[in-house]
Amino acid sequence: MATDQEMKSEFKRSGFKLVEEDEILKRCVTLCINYSLTPSELVSSWELYHLNRQCIDQTVTKDEIDGFIVHLHNQQKEAILKEASGLHIYSHRDVDMLLDGIPEDTEEVIVTTPTNKSQRLHPDPFDSVNRSKDYGYSSAKSAGHVTPFGRRVDKFVVKFSLGDATANAENGNKNDVESSEDDMIIKRVQTSHRCSLKVNGSGPEPGCRFMYDRTEDRFNALENRIRKHADAFAASGLYEEQVDPAVASQRSIFAVGMICCDGEGHLNDKSILLQSSAMRTSGQRVPLDLNRLNQFSIFPGQIVGIEGQNPSGHYLTASKLLDSVPLTATPDVDLPPAKKQNLDQEVLAVADESREKSEVSFVIASGPFTTSDNLMFEPLNELLAYVKRKPPQLLVLLGPFVDSEHPEIKKGTVDATFDEIFQIEVIRKLQDYVEFMGSEVRVVLVPSIRDANHDFIFPQPPFNIRIPDLEHQMTSLSNPGTFEANQVKVGCCTVDVLKHLSGEETSKNPSGVPIDRMSRLASHLLRQQSFYPLYPPPESLPYDSSLAPKALQIPSIPDILLLPSDMRYFVKVLSIGEGEDAAKCVCVNPGRLAKGEGAGTFVELTYNGGPESMHASIISI
Repeated sequence: MATDQEMKSEFKRSGFKLVEEDEILKRCVTLCINYSLTPSELVSSWELYHLNRQCIDQTVTKDEIDGFIVHLHNQQKEAILKEASGLHIYSHRDVDMLLDGIPEDTEEVIVTTPTNKSQRLHPDPFDSVNRSKDYGYSSAKSAGHVTPFGRRVDKFVVKFSLGDATANAENGNKNDVESSEDDMIIKRVQTSHRCSLKVNGSGPEPGCRFMYDRTEDRFNALENRIRKHADAFAASGLYEEQVDPAVASQRSIFAVGMICCDGEGHLNDKSILLQSSAMRTSGQRVPLDLNRLNQFSIFPGQIVGIEGQNPSGHYLTASKLLDSVPLTATPDVDLPPAKKQNLDQEVLAVADESREKSEVSFVIASGPFTTSDNLMFEPLNELLAYVKRKPPQLLVLLGPFVDSEHPEIKKGTVDATFDEIFQIEVIRKLQDYVEFMGSEVRVVLVPSIRDANHDFIFPQPPFNIRIPDLEHQMTSLSNPGTFEANQVKVGCCTVDVLKHLSGEETSKNPSGVPIDRMSRLASHLLRQQSFYPLYPPPESLPYDSSLAPKALQIPSIPDILLLPSDMRYFVKVLSIGEGEDAAKCVCVNPGRLAKGEGAGTFVELTYNGGPESMHASIISI
């Protein structure tokens, strides 16, 4: 049974300060009893609730408890519905089905292979109304049925804006949505100049051999990460000579190693271990005491530099923790230089390589691209209608495209292959878009491990897209992947690394100092120079150690970092380093284009040389 003291210690360990402590603890203990939760589980749920509300203040007030109770109730309801797979919740859609005149004996449909492919594939991929009659996976809706997504009132409303430029979205103007064909031609003529595009080729290639990694591969991947960071600290010349942290010493020492957890649970101040390099030192794990530090943020798999003392040889007491590799670090000599594919028809001159960054306009959206009640891909249709009216130089689409978590996909009730859905609902529409808009626009696709039509592996190879005459306008990256548009470096990863880090991170912050946790989580990737620095990864992630060393490395801080997440959308400017030498990076979480049966968000971003002259808007679709 939970006690007030246990609850208080869990909140304190997570960095939260309680206002009106007695009242809050009393209500939290009651919640633990009512929802059968431990204090640790309750505080973890509070952290998720706190992050989704994007609260900067790390305080808990009794006024927030009522909203938290609703959050817990929804979590429990979702868990019950997930366990009861045979349970059916009746809604307005069941009534609509009966009113449409569908006989009762058609509830259980026997899925067969259509004799004519045209019976499944509708003639116009942009026609969402007639699809229900022609396409096999239309969720049995009549032609006149209006989906919850189609009933939304406000379209293209700016949720958040960053920069000096005035937001230029429609803000709910429905007249612009019904643009005429003549207006579309005028917009196409006014499209800005085409941007250059170079794709970094350090990720896996299509058709690569995966899931054959050995224990040796996993060991070498971790050992090389520790060694690389140790070399970077040594090359900076700012720190003492590195020694073995497991060897007893009466003087202050400096050591580099990886944060580990002593057990399978959540990292806490009693279970922190430091694992050093096996090649340079003993490779042993030594308990790490961080109680003397006023501020830190650590997670399993993080490579850190530690200044401290270990007089007995059994416990390293830290006086300083360094979680960032010096920016002057030299590249890893063991890794070959990344190949870059120039996707321009003309070959850039050597002089162009050193030119200053020019302006680039982006529209960035992350899947799912269809709502959970059908496979009509209405959000994607709306997004393409928007970029036809306001064409960016680069349209970046982040998976999943054919979401393996979609109810219809999970139940296997569709009568088309996953690849057919992808080709018709995504590729064909994008092909029509670039052909209509001309050579000025480009499209970049990044897969997700949730894509049902692609390899279930991380790091992940790109989609194998081969369209004659359009290969310079439509391209796919690996996951994670990097590219350059007009010399602007962009990195992206569709695995929800922010959510994974949020569940494993342990931090301590000075009291009274506001903390932006989302910025801190995103900064971990840049400080660790890795798209996925967490180790061990969760069981749900198909992590391949033989592919990871090259593909996950961030050799230099990008100008823009795209990290789609289930957490609340944001656009933030991250600063790595100190003083005038600090490097800045724009981190973007566009949110999901579709959320359940409703609309989600996407990002419109114009980057002109640096974050100071950038404008970004988060727009609800």
